[in-house]
Amino acid sequence: MKLLFDENLSPKLVAALIDAFPGSAHVDRIGLGGESDHAVWEYAKHHGYTLVSKDSDFYDKSALLGYPPKVIWIRRGNCSNRHIQLLLRNKVDGIREFHDNPELSFLQIL
Repeated sequence: MKLLFDENLSPKLVAALIDAFPGSAHVDRIGLGGESDHAVWEYAKHHGYTLVSKDSDFYDKSALLGYPPKVIWIRRGNCSNRHIQLLLRNKVDGIREFHDNPELSFLQIL
């Protein structure tokens, strides 16, 4: 399972989590920095990514449209890159279960 990290998350997460989520990317590194949510959504949809964001916009879009792509909404305020990395590492089994469940389109991580 590969993740596409939104602009509000650090591009460093890709390298930091490569062992847990190989093939992941960050919007800035694939030329989508500053693009619309719609453009990011469509890219994730057509390239098999699960979107990861701290922004509720993708959650809202997922609730309205379903998937693909699936969406992980990290509901944490300001926190360090290391905190986000540990949070995702601690939830890796749950994220995989979410990814494999055809009935779920989004996952909130508190």
